[in-house]
Amino acid sequence: MLLDTASLYFRAFFGVPDSVTSPRGEPVNAVRGLLDFIARLVGDYSPTHLACCWDEDWRPQWRVDLLPSYKAHRVVEEVTGDPDVEEVPDPLQVQVPVILEVLEALGIAVVGAAGYEADDVIGTLATDAGMPVDVVTGDRDLFQLVDDASGVRVLYTARGVGRHEQVTDEWVVGKYSVLPSQYADFATLRGDSSDGLPGVAGVGEKTAASLLLRYGDLDAVRAAAADADSELAPAPRRKIREAAAYLDVAPQVVAVVRDLDLGATDLTLPRTPADRGAFDALTERWGLGSSADRVLAALGG
Repeated sequence: MLLDTASLYFRAFFGVPDSVTSPRGEPVNAVRGLLDFIARLVGDYSPTHLACCWDEDWRPQWRVDLLPSYKAHRVVEEVTGDPDVEEVPDPLQVQVPVILEVLEALGIAVVGAAGYEADDVIGTLATDAGMPVDVVTGDRDLFQLVDDASGVRVLYTARGVGRHEQVTDEWVVGKYSVLPSQYADFATLRGDSSDGLPGVAGVGEKTAASLLLRYGDLDAVRAAAADADSELAPAPRRKIREAAAYLDVAPQVVAVVRDLDLGATDLTLPRTPADRGAFDALTERWGLGSSADRVLAALGG
Protein backbone atom coordinates (compact mmCIF):
# COMPACT_ATOMS: atom_id res chain seq x y z
CA MET A 1 0.00 0.00 0.00
CA LEU A 2 1.49 3.30 -1.17
CA LEU A 3 0.07 6.46 0.37
CA ASP A 4 0.11 9.82 -1.39
CA THR A 5 0.74 11.32 2.01
CA ALA A 6 0.18 15.01 1.26
CA SER A 7 -3.07 14.19 -0.51
CA LEU A 8 -4.24 12.43 2.64
CA TYR A 9 -3.11 14.99 5.21
CA PHE A 10 -4.64 17.82 3.19
CA ARG A 11 -7.91 15.88 3.13
CA ALA A 12 -7.62 15.22 6.87
CA PHE A 13 -6.98 18.90 7.57
CA PHE A 14 -10.02 20.07 5.65
CA GLY A 15 -12.22 17.16 6.71
CA VAL A 16 -11.56 17.01 10.47
CA PRO A 17 -12.86 19.99 12.49
CA ASP A 18 -10.26 22.54 13.57
CA SER A 19 -11.68 22.21 17.06
CA VAL A 20 -9.55 19.05 17.32
CA THR A 21 -6.52 20.41 19.17
CA SER A 22 -3.71 19.34 21.47
CA PRO A 23 -3.93 19.81 25.26
CA ARG A 24 -2.18 23.16 24.66
CA GLY A 25 -4.70 24.22 22.03
CA GLU A 26 -2.50 23.60 18.97
CA PRO A 27 -4.11 22.19 15.81
CA VAL A 28 -3.77 18.42 15.39
CA ASN A 29 -6.71 17.68 13.08
CA ALA A 30 -4.41 16.70 10.19
CA VAL A 31 -2.28 14.48 12.44
CA ARG A 32 -5.23 12.68 13.94
CA GLY A 33 -7.07 12.49 10.64
CA LEU A 34 -4.09 10.91 8.90
CA LEU A 35 -3.71 8.34 11.69
CA ASP A 36 -7.41 7.52 11.40
CA PHE A 37 -7.03 7.12 7.62
CA ILE A 38 -4.06 4.78 8.04
CA ALA A 39 -5.92 2.77 10.67
CA ARG A 40 -8.95 2.40 8.42
CA LEU A 41 -6.99 1.48 5.30
CA VAL A 42 -4.78 -1.02 7.11
CA GLY A 43 -7.81 -2.50 8.84
CA ASP A 44 -9.77 -2.84 5.59
CA TYR A 45 -6.98 -4.09 3.31
CA SER A 46 -4.40 -5.75 5.60
CA PRO A 47 -1.34 -4.77 3.54
CA THR A 48 1.94 -6.55 4.24
CA HIS A 49 3.91 -3.44 3.24
CA LEU A 50 3.15 0.27 3.63
CA ALA A 51 4.94 3.42 2.51
CA CYS A 52 4.07 7.04 3.17
CA CYS A 53 5.33 8.56 -0.08
CA TRP A 54 6.58 12.11 0.34
CA ASP A 55 6.91 15.24 -1.77
CA GLU A 56 10.55 16.19 -1.36
CA ASP A 57 9.81 18.74 -4.07
CA TRP A 58 6.13 19.34 -4.81
CA ARG A 59 6.99 21.40 -7.95
CA PRO A 60 10.27 20.06 -9.37
CA GLN A 61 12.31 22.61 -11.29
CA TRP A 62 12.81 20.23 -14.20
CA ARG A 63 9.04 20.08 -14.71
CA VAL A 64 8.74 23.88 -14.39
CA ASP A 65 11.55 24.33 -16.93
CA LEU A 66 9.52 22.29 -19.39
CA LEU A 67 6.16 23.89 -18.57
CA PRO A 68 6.34 27.13 -16.52
CA SER A 69 2.60 27.05 -15.75
CA TYR A 70 2.98 23.76 -13.87
CA LYS A 71 1.37 24.28 -10.44
CA ALA A 72 2.24 27.99 -10.72
CA HIS A 73 -1.07 29.03 -9.16
CA ARG A 74 -0.11 27.29 -5.89
CA VAL A 75 3.20 29.13 -5.42
CA VAL A 76 3.38 31.74 -2.66
CA GLU A 77 7.15 32.22 -2.79
CA GLU A 78 9.78 31.26 -5.34
CA VAL A 79 13.04 30.04 -3.80
CA THR A 80 16.27 29.82 -5.80
CA GLY A 81 18.01 26.49 -5.34
CA ASP A 82 15.26 25.03 -3.14
CA PRO A 83 11.65 23.95 -3.64
CA ASP A 84 9.22 26.84 -4.07
CA VAL A 85 6.93 27.50 -1.12
CA GLU A 86 3.49 26.00 -1.67
CA GLU A 87 0.27 27.63 -0.54
CA VAL A 88 -0.47 25.66 2.61
CA PRO A 89 -2.67 26.91 5.48
CA ASP A 90 -0.49 27.79 8.48
CA PRO A 91 -2.46 25.50 10.84
CA LEU A 92 -1.62 22.61 8.52
CA GLN A 93 2.01 23.57 7.92
CA VAL A 94 2.83 23.38 11.62
CA GLN A 95 1.43 19.84 11.79
CA VAL A 96 3.65 18.36 9.07
CA PRO A 97 6.71 17.96 11.35
CA VAL A 98 4.49 16.29 13.94
CA ILE A 99 3.21 13.87 11.29
CA LEU A 100 6.79 12.94 10.44
CA GLU A 101 7.68 12.39 14.10
CA VAL A 102 4.65 10.17 14.65
CA LEU A 103 5.32 8.09 11.53
CA GLU A 104 8.95 7.66 12.58
CA ALA A 105 7.96 6.52 16.07
CA LEU A 106 5.51 4.03 14.56
CA GLY A 107 8.16 2.73 12.18
CA ILE A 108 6.09 3.40 9.05
CA ALA A 109 8.42 4.06 6.12
CA VAL A 110 8.46 7.59 4.74
CA VAL A 111 9.93 7.56 1.23
CA GLY A 112 10.90 10.59 -0.83
CA ALA A 113 13.46 11.54 -3.46
CA ALA A 114 15.23 14.87 -3.83
CA GLY A 115 13.89 16.80 -6.80
CA TYR A 116 10.82 14.61 -7.22
CA GLU A 117 7.19 14.45 -6.16
CA ALA A 118 5.45 11.71 -4.21
CA ASP A 119 3.80 10.67 -7.50
CA ASP A 120 7.23 9.73 -8.86
CA VAL A 121 8.09 7.77 -5.72
CA ILE A 122 4.77 5.95 -6.02
CA GLY A 123 5.38 5.27 -9.70
CA THR A 124 8.78 3.78 -8.95
CA LEU A 125 7.60 1.62 -6.06
CA ALA A 126 4.51 0.43 -7.95
CA THR A 127 6.51 -0.62 -11.00
CA ASP A 128 7.76 -4.21 -10.85
CA ALA A 129 6.78 -4.39 -7.19
CA GLY A 130 6.50 -8.16 -7.29
CA MET A 131 3.20 -8.06 -5.40
CA PRO A 132 -0.23 -6.44 -5.73
CA VAL A 133 -0.15 -2.68 -5.10
CA ASP A 134 -2.81 -0.31 -3.82
CA VAL A 135 -2.07 3.38 -4.40
CA VAL A 136 -4.08 5.63 -2.09
CA THR A 137 -4.59 9.12 -3.51
CA GLY A 138 -7.06 11.80 -4.48
CA ASP A 139 -4.92 12.65 -7.52
CA ARG A 140 -6.19 11.54 -10.93
CA ASP A 141 -2.68 11.71 -12.39
CA LEU A 142 -1.91 8.35 -10.81
CA PHE A 143 -4.58 6.57 -12.87
CA GLN A 144 -1.78 6.10 -15.41
CA LEU A 145 -0.29 3.48 -13.06
CA VAL A 146 -3.39 1.28 -12.96
CA ASP A 147 -2.68 -2.13 -14.45
CA ASP A 148 -4.85 -5.15 -13.74
CA ALA A 149 -2.25 -7.50 -15.18
CA SER A 150 0.36 -6.27 -12.70
CA GLY A 151 -2.09 -6.01 -9.81
CA VAL A 152 -1.81 -2.22 -9.50
CA ARG A 153 -4.96 -0.31 -8.64
CA VAL A 154 -5.75 3.09 -7.18
CA LEU A 155 -7.90 3.62 -4.10
CA TYR A 156 -9.28 6.99 -5.16
CA THR A 157 -10.20 9.19 -2.21
CA ALA A 158 -11.76 12.20 -3.96
CA ARG A 159 -15.07 11.54 -2.18
CA GLY A 160 -13.36 10.72 1.09
CA VAL A 161 -11.30 7.86 2.47
CA GLY A 162 -14.42 6.19 3.81
CA ARG A 163 -16.08 6.42 0.38
CA HIS A 164 -13.08 5.71 -1.80
CA GLU A 165 -13.38 3.99 -5.16
CA GLN A 166 -11.28 1.07 -6.35
CA VAL A 167 -9.86 2.15 -9.68
CA THR A 168 -9.13 -0.71 -12.08
CA ASP A 169 -8.72 -0.98 -15.87
CA GLU A 170 -12.48 -1.34 -16.22
CA TRP A 171 -13.15 1.69 -14.00
CA VAL A 172 -10.85 3.96 -16.05
CA VAL A 173 -12.36 2.78 -19.34
CA GLY A 174 -15.86 3.27 -17.97
CA LYS A 175 -15.11 6.76 -16.69
CA TYR A 176 -12.91 8.19 -19.46
CA SER A 177 -13.17 5.80 -22.44
CA VAL A 178 -9.40 5.31 -22.46
CA LEU A 179 -7.11 2.62 -21.09
CA PRO A 180 -4.98 3.44 -18.04
CA SER A 181 -1.94 3.19 -20.32
CA GLN A 182 -3.46 6.03 -22.35
CA TYR A 183 -4.38 8.17 -19.37
CA ALA A 184 -1.23 10.34 -19.35
CA ASP A 185 -1.76 11.20 -23.04
CA PHE A 186 -5.43 11.82 -22.32
CA ALA A 187 -4.58 14.22 -19.47
CA THR A 188 -2.02 15.98 -21.67
CA LEU A 189 -4.61 16.61 -24.37
CA ARG A 190 -7.46 17.52 -22.02
CA GLY A 191 -5.38 19.51 -19.56
CA ASP A 192 -5.83 19.83 -15.82
CA SER A 193 -6.33 23.23 -14.22
CA SER A 194 -5.46 21.89 -10.76
CA ASP A 195 -1.90 21.29 -12.00
CA GLY A 196 -1.66 24.32 -14.27
CA LEU A 197 -1.77 22.04 -17.30
CA PRO A 198 -3.46 24.00 -20.11
CA GLY A 199 -4.15 21.14 -22.48
CA VAL A 200 -4.83 21.60 -26.17
CA ALA A 201 -7.17 24.54 -26.74
CA GLY A 202 -10.58 23.32 -27.80
CA VAL A 203 -9.91 19.67 -26.95
CA GLY A 204 -11.98 18.36 -24.05
CA GLU A 205 -12.43 14.91 -22.59
CA LYS A 206 -14.62 13.53 -25.37
CA THR A 207 -12.38 14.70 -28.19
CA ALA A 208 -9.23 13.55 -26.38
CA ALA A 209 -10.73 10.12 -25.78
CA SER A 210 -11.95 9.77 -29.37
CA LEU A 211 -8.52 10.70 -30.75
CA LEU A 212 -6.79 8.14 -28.55
CA LEU A 213 -9.39 5.50 -29.32
CA ARG A 214 -8.74 6.02 -33.03
CA TYR A 215 -4.97 6.45 -33.06
CA GLY A 216 -3.77 4.74 -29.88
CA ASP A 217 -1.38 7.28 -28.41
CA LEU A 218 -0.35 10.92 -28.58
CA ASP A 219 2.53 10.34 -30.97
CA ALA A 220 0.16 8.72 -33.45
CA VAL A 221 -2.35 11.55 -33.04
CA ARG A 222 0.38 14.09 -33.79
CA ALA A 223 1.55 12.06 -36.75
CA ALA A 224 -1.98 12.03 -38.16
CA ALA A 225 -2.22 15.80 -37.69
CA ALA A 226 1.03 16.24 -39.63
CA ASP A 227 0.01 13.86 -42.41
CA ALA A 228 -1.97 15.68 -45.09
CA ASP A 229 -3.34 12.35 -46.32
CA SER A 230 -4.69 11.19 -42.96
CA GLU A 231 -8.40 11.12 -42.28
CA LEU A 232 -8.15 13.40 -39.24
CA ALA A 233 -10.81 16.11 -39.49
CA PRO A 234 -9.66 19.70 -40.15
CA ALA A 235 -10.66 21.12 -36.73
CA PRO A 236 -8.75 18.69 -34.48
CA ARG A 237 -5.89 18.66 -36.99
CA ARG A 238 -5.52 22.42 -36.67
CA LYS A 239 -5.80 22.33 -32.86
CA ILE A 240 -3.15 19.63 -32.51
CA ARG A 241 -0.77 21.39 -34.86
CA GLU A 242 -1.23 24.76 -33.16
CA ALA A 243 -0.41 23.15 -29.80
CA ALA A 244 2.89 21.71 -31.06
CA ALA A 245 5.09 23.62 -28.61
CA TYR A 246 2.97 22.50 -25.66
CA LEU A 247 2.79 18.90 -26.88
CA ASP A 248 6.58 18.79 -27.27
CA VAL A 249 7.05 19.14 -23.50
CA ALA A 250 3.82 18.29 -21.67
CA PRO A 251 4.10 14.49 -21.91
CA GLN A 252 7.34 14.58 -19.90
CA VAL A 253 5.65 16.73 -17.26
CA VAL A 254 2.57 14.52 -16.97
CA ALA A 255 4.30 11.15 -17.03
CA VAL A 256 5.06 9.73 -13.59
CA VAL A 257 8.70 8.76 -13.18
CA ARG A 258 9.06 5.03 -12.63
CA ASP A 259 12.79 4.44 -12.28
CA LEU A 260 14.08 6.49 -9.34
CA ASP A 261 16.93 5.15 -7.23
CA LEU A 262 15.24 4.97 -3.84
CA GLY A 263 17.85 2.81 -2.19
CA ALA A 264 17.01 -0.12 0.04
CA THR A 265 14.07 0.80 2.25
CA ASP A 266 12.17 -1.71 4.35
CA LEU A 267 8.48 -1.13 3.66
CA THR A 268 7.25 -3.99 5.85
CA LEU A 269 4.22 -2.90 7.83
CA PRO A 270 5.24 -2.60 11.49
CA ARG A 271 3.10 -4.61 13.87
CA THR A 272 4.27 -2.67 16.91
CA PRO A 273 5.76 0.85 17.11
CA ALA A 274 9.47 1.10 16.33
CA ASP A 275 9.82 3.31 19.40
CA ARG A 276 6.90 2.77 21.76
CA GLY A 277 8.22 5.27 24.29
CA ALA A 278 8.49 8.02 21.68
CA PHE A 279 5.04 7.20 20.30
CA ASP A 280 3.45 7.28 23.75
CA ALA A 281 5.16 10.60 24.50
CA LEU A 282 3.92 12.08 21.22
CA THR A 283 0.44 10.76 21.89
CA GLU A 284 0.39 12.47 25.29
CA ARG A 285 2.07 15.70 24.10
CA TRP A 286 -0.30 16.18 21.16
CA GLY A 287 -3.41 14.59 22.58
CA LEU A 288 -3.71 11.95 19.86
CA GLY A 289 -5.98 9.84 22.06
CA SER A 290 -8.33 7.49 20.21
CA SER A 291 -6.55 8.07 16.88
CA ALA A 292 -3.36 6.62 18.39
CA ASP A 293 -5.35 3.70 19.83
CA ARG A 294 -6.95 2.96 16.47
CA VAL A 295 -3.69 2.94 14.52
CA LEU A 296 -2.03 0.68 17.10
CA ALA A 297 -4.97 -1.74 16.94
CA ALA A 298 -4.87 -1.76 13.14
CA LEU A 299 -1.12 -2.40 13.00
CA GLY A 300 -1.42 -5.19 15.53
CA GLY A 301 -4.03 -6.87 13.36
